[in-house]
Amino acid sequence: MKKNVLIIASLANSLPHFRGDFISELVRQGYTVYAAAPDISEKVSKHLSELGATYIPFDLDRTGLNPMKDFKSILQIKNLIKDNNIDLVFPYTIKPVVYGSIAASMTNTPTISLITGLGFTFSGASRKAKFLQKISKALYRYSLRKNKLVIFQNKDDRQLFLDNKIISKNQKTDIVNGSGVNLERYPHRTLKAKDQKVKFVIVARLIKEKGIQLFMDTASQLKANYPLSEFHIIGGMADSPSGIKMESLNHLHDSGTIIFHGLKDNVPEFLKDMHVFVLPTFYREGVPRSILEALSIGMPVITTDTPGCRETIAEGKNGFLIPPNNLDALVDACRYFLDNPNTIEPMGKESRKLAEKKFDVNIINSFLVDNINSVLTK
Repeated sequence: MKKNVLIIASLANSLPHFRGDFISELVRQGYTVYAAAPDISEKVSKHLSELGATYIPFDLDRTGLNPMKDFKSILQIKNLIKDNNIDLVFPYTIKPVVYGSIAASMTNTPTISLITGLGFTFSGASRKAKFLQKISKALYRYSLRKNKLVIFQNKDDRQLFLDNKIISKNQKTDIVNGSGVNLERYPHRTLKAKDQKVKFVIVARLIKEKGIQLFMDTASQLKANYPLSEFHIIGGMADSPSGIKMESLNHLHDSGTIIFHGLKDNVPEFLKDMHVFVLPTFYREGVPRSILEALSIGMPVITTDTPGCRETIAEGKNGFLIPPNNLDALVDACRYFLDNPNTIEPMGKESRKLAEKKFDVNIINSFLVDNINSVLTK
């Protein structure tokens, strides 16, 4: 008899984009997959259907703390579990993990939670961030108690949960290398031999915590002395207090300092013509998917020595780690490739090797499905 798995997300678009291969593998192995998230578009719903999953909408206030709305979300998830005879719940990101785990415990349904990074809440030092940290820790601590397994994307996040007694030492946990990357969808590119330019690119939400402002400031410092350098930004505007102002982007774009593309659907094709991938984030990442895509394509990477990012770099072999929020270090790292463009291709080959060895989506999904099989056969 087929088993029913419910995957819960806070962003509908993340289901096909980050979990599409995982959903396909579950379906291939005979599971019936339900995917729950708020505010789905017709495009995403169709994509999930093509993957073999059934989409189920539910209400979720992604960022606020409204007890009535949050309790309503828990009850909705509980009803989804009962109405669809769910055998296992698989939530990721904070609210789905917390509310999905609570709802699952109310129905005695096994849960495997995936902690995909800790985000702004565990990155900020402001009074608001510290308050949210206390709330988040308490919610995680309460909700994860009955999980069959808690999976982290880096060892630093697991240690933080242990140090803060969010999980106990006796609780079953494991670590997976991010969401993985489809090596066929992001094939190793061949650089154009005659290209005299060095093109840097960042792909991220346009918020300061992702390092967008640092990237813009780096471009401002280097462009005059390296006129053949290019600094490309791909990403959508963010409704956030730390969002980058459109006027700033337009000013630097119009002056030729940066090239701003906005959101792009064909990122893999675009990255093939870029040289160095940059993500100077000081956001608490899991393992950034954008870096994994760059590794697979065969790009050197400059990123920060922070949880989730440091796992993607063999220092000096496929890129460089810099301190978070450090403009001088980012300028120096970019300047290295401008002064030594002959290192771009060999370092890119090392990136591809790392992607094949450590971040292949087939390896990641095999690990996840094996754990689901294990929980459901006990």
